Amino acid sequence: MPNEHHTNAKLWGGGFDHGTDTWMDDFHASIRFDRRLYRQDILGSIAHATMLGEQGIIPIIDADAIVSGLRGILADADAGKIAWRVDAEDIHMNVESLLTERIGEAGQRLHTGRSRNDQVALDTRMFVKDACAAAIARLKSLAETMLAIADKHTDSIMPGYTHLQRAQPVTLAHHMMAYVEMLLRDIERFAHARESADVMPLGSGALAGTTYPIDRQRVAELLGFKRISANSLDAVSDRDFALDAMYACSVCMAHLSRLSEEIALWSSLEFRFITISDAYATGSSMMPQKKNPDAAELVRGKTGRVYGDLLALLVAMKGLPLAYNKDMQEDKEPLFDALDTLDGCLNALDRMLATAAFHTQRMSRRASEGFTNATDAADYLTGKGMPFRQAHETVGGIVRACARRECGITDMTLDELREFSPLFDEDVYDELSMKACVARRNLPGGPAAEAVEAAIAKARQRLEAY
Repeated sequence: MPNEHHTNAKLWGGGFDHGTDTWMDDFHASIRFDRRLYRQDILGSIAHATMLGEQGIIPIIDADAIVSGLRGILADADAGKIAWRVDAEDIHMNVESLLTERIGEAGQRLHTGRSRNDQVALDTRMFVKDACAAAIARLKSLAETMLAIADKHTDSIMPGYTHLQRAQPVTLAHHMMAYVEMLLRDIERFAHARESADVMPLGSGALAGTTYPIDRQRVAELLGFKRISANSLDAVSDRDFALDAMYACSVCMAHLSRLSEEIALWSSLEFRFITISDAYATGSSMMPQKKNPDAAELVRGKTGRVYGDLLALLVAMKGLPLAYNKDMQEDKEPLFDALDTLDGCLNALDRMLATAAFHTQRMSRRASEGFTNATDAADYLTGKGMPFRQAHETVGGIVRACARRECGITDMTLDELREFSPLFDEDVYDELSMKACVARRNLPGGPAAEAVEAAIAKARQRLEAY
C-alpha cells in the first residue's frame, strides 16, 4: 500500500479519530474548479448572515462582522489576492476558514442553520442564472448581426437546398432568417433554464431543513430569487436546472454547427458564396494557397464536446438515491465547460459573420443554373389548367432534355417548350425568372422581400422582449 499521510483540523472532523490521507484530500477536493463560484458563495453567505442577525439567531454584532469580513474577502478575490487552499477542500470551507482567520470567533457562526449541501445548490443556481443571462446576451448579439445581413440582402437571390442539391430560389436574407429563428428558440430555452434555476434552496440544510427560526423568504429577497424550494430533500439533490442549461447549450450548438458547416461549404472554391475575413481564417504550413475556415470548423467540432458535457451529468445523476451524494460534485466541470464553450462559439461566429463578404452575384448565378425554377414551371402549367401530377411529369421531361443540352429551362425556345405542352406561352420567361419565382412566394414565412422584411421586424420585436 502507498504510504498514508493524514491531515487534521477539518471543519467537519469532530467525529473522526484520524485525519484524511493527503492523497484523498487532493482526490476529493473541488477547489480547483468550484473556486469559480467564489462570488456566488460569498454573496449567498452575506445574505445568510444578514438574515441570521435579523432573526436574532446570532448576535447582530457578529452578523455585522461576518458581512464586513465577507465583503473584504470578495474584494480581495476580485483582485486576485487570495490563494485558495486544496486542504480546505472546496470554495465554501475556503471562504469560511479565511473569514474566521480574519474576524475570529464570529466567523464560526456563519454556518449556523445551513449545510454545504444547500449552500452548493444555492451557489450553482446563482451561477446558472447569471450564465443563462450572459448566453441570452450573446445570442441576441449574433441574432442582430444576422438581422443586419438580412436587412441588406432581401433581394439577393441564392439557391435553396434539400439533400445538398439545388432546389428552389430563395434569398440570402431568407436563409439568414432561418438561423435567426433558431437563435430565438435558443433564447427561449435559456430563459426557461434561468427560470428553472430561480429557486432559492438555502434553508434545506443537509436534507431535512433546520431547527433554527430562519427566514427563507428574506434570503430569497436579498439574493433576488423569485421563489423558495418546496422540499428540502429535492432542493439539495436537484440538478435539473443545470441539465436545462446544458440542454439549451447542446441544442444551440447544434444550430451553430449547422451554420458552421454551411460557412465551410460556402467558403470553398466549389461554392464561393462567402469570403471570411483574414482575421478569422488560417493558412496552411505547406500549401500557400490555402485559406481555411478554422473558426467555423472549431465550432462544428466543439459541438460534440458540449453534447458530452450534457451526457456526463445525465449519467452522473441517473441512479442517485435521495438526497445529496458526492457524485453530484461532478456537475460543475461539465456545466462550466458547456457554458464556456458555447460562449466562445457564439462570439466566434458573431465576429466572423460581421466581417464576412457575401458574393451575391455568384449566388444568383448558381440559383439560375440548377433548375431551381422547375417547381414554378410545374405551377405555371397547373395555372393553365393541367393537373399538378401531369405538370410535374412534363417538367421532369423538360429538365432531362435541358440536362442533356446543358441549358436552363428558360434557355429553350417557346417552340421547344411547346413540344412538351402547348400550354406554354410567351409569359413563361417572365414567370420563370429567379426574381419572379421568389416574389411570388409572398406569404408569411416565405422568401419574398416583403415577407422577409416583416419577419425581420417581428424578430426584432421578439429580441426586445429579452
